[in-house]
Amino acid sequence: MRHLVCFIGLLFVSKASSLDFFVEEIGDFYDPRLGQDEEQGNIKTSGQSPPKLINRYERNRRSIFTADEVENEEVEVETGDGIHIHSYKVEARITSRFAHTTICSRVVNTAQHAQSVVFNVQIPKSAFISNFTMDVNGITFIGSVKEKTVARSLYAKARARGKAAGIVRTNSNDMETFKTEVHVPEGSKIQFEIHYQGMMQRKLGVYEYNLNLQPGKLVPQFQVDVYIYEPKGIAFVRAPNFLGEHFEGLIKVTTSNQKAHVCFKPTLHQQRKCHNCSSTAVDGDFTVQYDVSRENNGGDLQVSDGYFVHFFAPINLSPLPKNIIFVIDVSGSMWGLKMKQTVQAMQTILDDLGHDDFFSIIDFNHNVRCWSDELVPATSIQTSEAKKYIQEIQPNGGTNINEALLRATHMLSNAMNYGVIDPRSVSMIILVSDGDPTVGEIKLSAIQKNVKKRMRDEFSLFSLGMGFDVDYDFLERIALENRGMAQRIYANQNASQQLKDFYQQVSSPLLRKILIEYPDEAVTDVTQNSFDKYFSGSELVVAGRVEPHGYSVLQSVITASSGTMDLSLQAEADVHELDEILALQKYVNPGFARQLWAYITVNQLLAERSLASTAAKKRKITQRIVSMSLQHQFVTPMTAMLVESESGDERLLADSPKDPKQGCCSGSSVMGRKGSLTYNPPPWAQFPTAQPTALAQIGPDLVEALPNHITLVENDPHFIIHLPKSKQDICFNIDSEPGKILNLVSDPDLGVVVNGQLIGAKKLEETKMSTFFGTIAIYCKKQDMKVEISTEHISVTNGKYAHLFSWEETGNMTQNGVKISIKKDTHVTVSVNEEISFMVLLHRVWKKHPVNVDFLGVYTPHTNMFSPEVHGLLGQFFSEPEVKVFNVHPGSDPKKPEATMEVKGHKLAVTRGWQKDYRAEKVYGTNVYCWFIHNSGKGFIDGHYKDYIVPHLDSFLQRP
Repeated sequence: MRHLVCFIGLLFVSKASSLDFFVEEIGDFYDPRLGQDEEQGNIKTSGQSPPKLINRYERNRRSIFTADEVENEEVEVETGDGIHIHSYKVEARITSRFAHTTICSRVVNTAQHAQSVVFNVQIPKSAFISNFTMDVNGITFIGSVKEKTVARSLYAKARARGKAAGIVRTNSNDMETFKTEVHVPEGSKIQFEIHYQGMMQRKLGVYEYNLNLQPGKLVPQFQVDVYIYEPKGIAFVRAPNFLGEHFEGLIKVTTSNQKAHVCFKPTLHQQRKCHNCSSTAVDGDFTVQYDVSRENNGGDLQVSDGYFVHFFAPINLSPLPKNIIFVIDVSGSMWGLKMKQTVQAMQTILDDLGHDDFFSIIDFNHNVRCWSDELVPATSIQTSEAKKYIQEIQPNGGTNINEALLRATHMLSNAMNYGVIDPRSVSMIILVSDGDPTVGEIKLSAIQKNVKKRMRDEFSLFSLGMGFDVDYDFLERIALENRGMAQRIYANQNASQQLKDFYQQVSSPLLRKILIEYPDEAVTDVTQNSFDKYFSGSELVVAGRVEPHGYSVLQSVITASSGTMDLSLQAEADVHELDEILALQKYVNPGFARQLWAYITVNQLLAERSLASTAAKKRKITQRIVSMSLQHQFVTPMTAMLVESESGDERLLADSPKDPKQGCCSGSSVMGRKGSLTYNPPPWAQFPTAQPTALAQIGPDLVEALPNHITLVENDPHFIIHLPKSKQDICFNIDSEPGKILNLVSDPDLGVVVNGQLIGAKKLEETKMSTFFGTIAIYCKKQDMKVEISTEHISVTNGKYAHLFSWEETGNMTQNGVKISIKKDTHVTVSVNEEISFMVLLHRVWKKHPVNVDFLGVYTPHTNMFSPEVHGLLGQFFSEPEVKVFNVHPGSDPKKPEATMEVKGHKLAVTRGWQKDYRAEKVYGTNVYCWFIHNSGKGFIDGHYKDYIVPHLDSFLQRP
């Protein structure tokens, strides 16, 4: 971890109004890898002026006590030692996944003698402390973040005068301890306040906010408030009770569409361990879990205060097959509980492997053994054999990490070279070890180079460090450098579950090679926007600055590879809208985007620094980290917090703990790639409206004029058949029943079929039930791809893979010559080998309309290159019949003349009228004048319309 965690030992001896310090310093932190300039405090900023420092005390310090609470403190609780905690309050504001937590405690020494008062809180390792203030009998100590050597120098001067305090840093699992001990005279009043910030990490589909509550005493005014605001909506909020049955039902959750409030406010009586007890039962974890609403697979793009944040977490995608090699340390140090828990976890993990997955196991001590010399499919027989093998392992000997990892990379490379595994699958190595190498190559930098050299770009390495004997920094470096991540497994009774939980996070890869791009001229300072993989239940986050005086709408394009196809998705956000909304809200962080961008950037720079190959590169990165940490007041491994009295006479130093656990972001540390945006439906489907200005360099083919005539079916349902040779449009209706599936196009030679399923209106109108197309299916048999479009969503199925998209997104997908383009709330176009294309147009009606329902229209150009065998209600007319219209005469309606049509050996009575083409104008449509054929097209279509009813959405038309 890389943020401030400290134990500030303060011994206050009172003499009237003066404060004197006695100091004992323990465990100061020194990083021998820092360059000479860093050690001497000569951090340069590459010629730039020093960053403007922010008075974090003034900005962050806010009272979370009301005036009544300050004036009317409750009756003192008998504690036996005279230390009374009058108030202990926590307020967390989570705005768009960014949490700002404030913990404030007010304590009084009512004893008749001087004694120590302790403020002890647990802080998540993933957070940055941004401020700490303390008020002792009216003397206020204010915290500010400074470059580490500067802070230490000032601290040393105060210590020389006897007016400073030392530091002990402590770590505990995923939390770090911040502890202040103040020795104060009788009657003293002390107020402590600490602020820390961090980004919520989505794991297994949940954001989890954790707060460790250990007040140590009964507290008259005890309250925890967690305020959540998510602009796109909250899917769910829950607050499971981990504090024990004693507090069952006391955690209150209030939710609305975008807001949630979780409150825990036990009374004194409810805090007591028993009816007459003077000790508190509040001792444990307070947890809030939630997720946000997601309709757009292009992600949630938000712009605020001149910064943007893009949250990408697509859903309804089929998992990719995976190839996993488990590399397990079985050296002597793994003997006992560690090995037992590893075996327990592996039993569950092996059972969880999918039928499409391949795997093997390598166990190592001073030797390296392979359960199988090659990857094998995860059948029930193979996994059963692997579980038996794991069960029989007896740990002993040394640790040969280098050879074990090289053997794993060799096995994956062979499988790929010989075509054993799917080229679009995900290949990963999961290393579990509890110690440093002792056999073979033991130099960590050499092992790192060896593995990097052998690892292909398609492979990822995930490192799990068991306990605290392992060099975790090394495991993290080797994972980050090879497109993976590291996690420490705490060797206790819960270690087996930790291993299983980690596997669950990486067990379902959905996408590969994700690139999230923005217009070059619209954004700067973009964080990592290229990711190797996306796992189900997680989230990718990109942030950056928005150029002033730029676009009113910021757009992005996301490209990625799924199991069988390449995806291109789009997202957009109004540049000013969110700021206007936030200004009207209470309990939000208006500057969340700025701080979140800084948080991500600093974490990624720390990851880059750990991988820097030279001292010069490391110094340069360090300078950037220091600059940003000072500007945003984050305590990182490069900075420290100096806490000073208002006069500046007394100083306390709060430093980072050793073992700063890095890794906010998985994958490589690629920074700031940006690109242009394009959206490319077929020219014939284009709407005659200007493209958004943020799109770069639209090709001339995309502004081609709309074809005047096209074959289509619309409304309930009206068919318009364009006959280009005779330059005529012929219309007819089909009067069928809801639920029936009509074949529109069936080309068995090309293997393409288009069918539509009818839905009915909400009620009869003049004894007639109107019908509309509610679902359109386009099935490409040779590509084994089915696109099913309803008024609710778009599903794409390719063999065993299925993907679901909503009408709320814009994007493209390409696979085996089939391209699918979705335009938000407008239409879907499907093209096959650039020879055949269809557009399905979405019609939304007023939800409370008494009769009408949402429906779909189908459009297809006459230029489609079908085979001579094409048929269907639309398809048969791509072989244009000869049509003659004569005997035109006035009809019963003066506006609708009548005539006789000769077609296919029939003479039909027809009426001149018009139908609607909605490509250009979705509400009122454009009139298309045509000759209307009565009786469901009888005589114009081959046979009867009932001949075109098929049993399934992917059925080809069976012709006699």
